[in-house]
Amino acid sequence: MSQPAVSSSSDNTRKAVFYEKVVVHPLVLLSAVDHYNRVAKDTKKRVVGMLLGSVSKGVVDVTNSFAVPFEEDERDPNIWFLDHSFHEQMMAMFKKVNASEKLVGWYSTGPKIRSGDLQVDQLVRRYSPNPVMVIIDVKPKPLGIPTEAYHAVEEIREGKQLQWTFKHVASEIGAMEAEEVGVEHLLRDVKDTTISTLANQVTQKLGSLKGLASRLQEIDSYLQNVQSGRLPVNHQIIYKLQDIFNLLPNLNIEALVKAFAVKTNDMMLAIYLSSIIRAVVALHNLVNNKLVNKEKERAASEPAAKPADGKPADGKPADAKAADKENKPEKDGSRPSNSGARFRCGEAAFAGRVPGGCQEGRHSLAARHAPPPA
Repeated sequence: MSQPAVSSSSDNTRKAVFYEKVVVHPLVLLSAVDHYNRVAKDTKKRVVGMLLGSVSKGVVDVTNSFAVPFEEDERDPNIWFLDHSFHEQMMAMFKKVNASEKLVGWYSTGPKIRSGDLQVDQLVRRYSPNPVMVIIDVKPKPLGIPTEAYHAVEEIREGKQLQWTFKHVASEIGAMEAEEVGVEHLLRDVKDTTISTLANQVTQKLGSLKGLASRLQEIDSYLQNVQSGRLPVNHQIIYKLQDIFNLLPNLNIEALVKAFAVKTNDMMLAIYLSSIIRAVVALHNLVNNKLVNKEKERAASEPAAKPADGKPADGKPADAKAADKENKPEKDGSRPSNSGARFRCGEAAFAGRVPGGCQEGRHSLAARHAPPPA
């Protein structure tokens, strides 16, 4: 049976401490990744650093961190070295910058718990009574968050002495408003803006299903280990699993199956109609674009037919062209009418220089056709 973690003070009193969750900020993740890339990239080594923040109502808020020189023997993990002098100097400088940040624990790039981690945790307890250990996975993985939080507790097992062991604590990624803005700027170079919202939702649903499948696999492996005797029975975990199974719906009910089918069909119908509407709108925009391009081509070809000086292509002035059109015989062979002459009445016109008489009608050609006097 496990006991809660305790902290010892100068008067030899003990106080139980429970942590509900650990909130890790993006700045801590960036610092840990930078520390790993500078010191242990492309190696099997891990890096260790200290976590700064605050504790309130069982929630550990990790807002900052700094690296610490750390070395360990690859053959024997119990042989290790941590420069606590460097740690003390860094803590003194951080207190001058921000006195509200306290030492709340330490981090490791793991990626798993090692046998020497309990000894490192005991060293950190000299500076913080109840530190948390956060394993930060610096290598990207498709599912889940890259943090795992643990808290060392004293555990008493049946027939065995009191010993220290790590207890898992829920962890999450949290950020303040300023940090969210910075993360959004960093994600602009990584995020693909061409992907639609529907594709993002499908990707998120797929990631959720994969995460659920991995959790079910963990439950299955745990139960297999308990059944084979490799792990002791933890009644709290068994009770939680029983509650999960009791909350599962009974899918053999016909009404429930029909309700799921109706809901799914309604959603698929909405998606189908939206796809058709998008296709029609896209086709309509394509036709409008083609019509606009034709109008622009026609407007661009009409000014090109006229020269820049305003004269027609044949070189004749507009008045001469109009006169030729008037004097040209009609298709039936008749002469143009008198109304087509472009001159005023005068002596020269009546003298016969322009056949057909004048335009005003006072002079006619009747005198020319009259018989001569006797």
